[in-house]
Amino acid sequence: MTIGMIGLGRMGSNMVRRLMRAGHGAAVYDRSKDATAALAKDGAVATDSLPALVAALPAPRVICLMIPVAYVGSTVDALLPLLSKGDVIIDGGNSHYQHDLARQAQLAPHGVHYVDMGTSGGVWGLERGYCLMIGGDIEIVQLLDPIFAALAPENGYLHCGPCGAGHFVKMVHNGIEYGLMAAYAEGLNILKHANAGKTHTEADAETTPLTHPEHYQYDFDIAKIADVWRHGSVIQSWLLDLTAEQLASDPSLAGFAGRVSDSGEGRWTLQAANDEGVPAPVLAAALFQRFSSRGADVFAEQVLSAMRLGFGGHAEKK
Repeated sequence: MTIGMIGLGRMGSNMVRRLMRAGHGAAVYDRSKDATAALAKDGAVATDSLPALVAALPAPRVICLMIPVAYVGSTVDALLPLLSKGDVIIDGGNSHYQHDLARQAQLAPHGVHYVDMGTSGGVWGLERGYCLMIGGDIEIVQLLDPIFAALAPENGYLHCGPCGAGHFVKMVHNGIEYGLMAAYAEGLNILKHANAGKTHTEADAETTPLTHPEHYQYDFDIAKIADVWRHGSVIQSWLLDLTAEQLASDPSLAGFAGRVSDSGEGRWTLQAANDEGVPAPVLAAALFQRFSSRGADVFAEQVLSAMRLGFGGHAEKK
């Protein structure tokens, strides 16, 4: 098959390369001419506009979007007048599943099909393959099976249900990812501070004393602990592998400021949990911790300090 790819960032470009390795053809478009030129060297057809991309594809056309969520709607709007009955748009980004439902309704009267493809694999997907969570009409998904089979590792893709199902599953996948990452981070932080008994603390009304400092005299090698957990432990995982690799190269993680972004899926997962009446305290805590990492809790902490000063005369420690 031949596929059109819009968006040649960290994942889109490697998805094209993986498809071409499997014998599929590709026409590509990105605002970056360097990105399209790099794939042209690998055998893709480089185009410089959406009309040129559509013209480069055989009918029925299959076009995959690997672009930021904010640009999906406008890109679909721009593509629609260029497409014909039987063409397919695949959204492989992290769109909200409710937007999928709206886009399918927008495209259906024109005979253009829509498939949502939740994609996990990151920068390692070229070699490892991409886990694909797919939503859409079963007939169209079956038609696209050669593409999914090329992108995914063995048993690595699933038709999850009708339109929106793929992105719904990917949404929850990313919510879980937040929780797993937070658990590793918090556990390693406890290990890092297991030498608290060696640190002299002031004895005053503003400091909670460490009752048994002799219990906290451990100077752990966090990098080695993360590495040993990778071998046979219950909590071994690819996330742990990646963490251990970073710690091995930079044990203090001095290259990171600790500002953790969120791209929306964690928020949407909690919205779904709220609508369903399903408790998700771990995922909620992990999301809110990311907000804190970006300084969103500073004013709340100032309020706490102000209240302590007000009721007890407690001045902030410098």
